[in-house]
Order: sequence, then C-alpha cells, then structure tokens
Amino acid sequence: MSAVGYVIIIGGIVLLWGGLTYNRLVRLRVRSEEAWRDIDTQLKRRWDLIPNLVETVKGYASHESKVFEQVTLARSRAIDASGPREQAEAEEGLRGALKSLFAVVEAYPELKANQNFLGLQQTLEQVEDAIQRSRRYYNAVVRDLNTMIQVFPRNIIANLFRFREREFYALPGEEERAAPRVRF
Repeated sequence: MSAVGYVIIIGGIVLLWGGLTYNRLVRLRVRSEEAWRDIDTQLKRRWDLIPNLVETVKGYASHESKVFEQVTLARSRAIDASGPREQAEAEEGLRGALKSLFAVVEAYPELKANQNFLGLQQTLEQVEDAIQRSRRYYNAVVRDLNTMIQVFPRNIIANLFRFREREFYALPGEEERAAPRVRF
C-alpha cells in the first residue's frame, strides 16, 4: 500500500472519530437540557401543591398570615429563578418558608389528622423524592458532558464546535445540605 493510501485511511479514521465524538457531545448536551427540564417539571409539581397546602393550613390557622405571605413570596422567587445556582438558592428559601409553615401545623393536632392535609403531605414527600432523583440525574449527565469537553483529544472537537460546560446543581451552603423534614 502506498503512502497516499495510509494517509487516506488515517484521515478516514480521524474523521470517523471526530464525527462520533461530535455526536456523543450533542447527545450529552441534549440529555443535560432534558434533565434540567425534568427538574423544572418536578419543581412545578411542588409549586402547584403549595397553594393547596397553604389554603388547608389557613383553614385552621388563619391568624398566621405572615407565614403564608413568606411561603407565597418564596414560591414566587423559586418560580422566577433561572439557572442551577439561582434555582438552588430560591429553592432553599422556599424550603425555609415551608419549614415555618410546618411549624405552624405542629400547633394544630386536628390539622395533622385532616385527610386532605395528609394527602398533600404525602404527595409533597413523593415530589421531593422525584426532585432529588432529577437533580442527581442532571448532575450525572453534566458530569459526563463536562468531562468529555475537558478530556484530550475530545476537547479539540468540543472547542471547535463551541460546546460549553454546564453548571452543576449544587446547594448554596453547607447548612442547606440537610434533608427537609416533612413528617408529623
């Protein structure tokens, strides 16, 4: 085989590798966008539960209007947040407001026995689990994408086609790393 034949074979292999690398980067980028949308979907489910939860508690503790306002404001901030860092901070504020709401519930044993409230509580627990799973999946996909973008020689293809690293979903501080308690 001549030198030209070897060059064509090597060039073909490099092109094939470049195409495969590009396609894998695209798949990871799409998966990371999909995973972020999954987090959004689960957060929306939680946000939709909050007004029902507030209304149920209001029926028993209407004089706790400051707590209800805090929950409503925190929910609005969480809905308006964008990007992993801002979303994590807003969700932490919402988590704190919900803790205050659940503290109010502690003072009303008849509310803790209310079937509507118990159903909302159970649904909220399920949504929290789904949010946690969605965040873990998102971070796993982002890890794979970011690794592929940084590793030589794949970083050449990534830079050539302007693939950018994505931000991990991380809690804003150490004290927020504790799981929220929703049980009564």
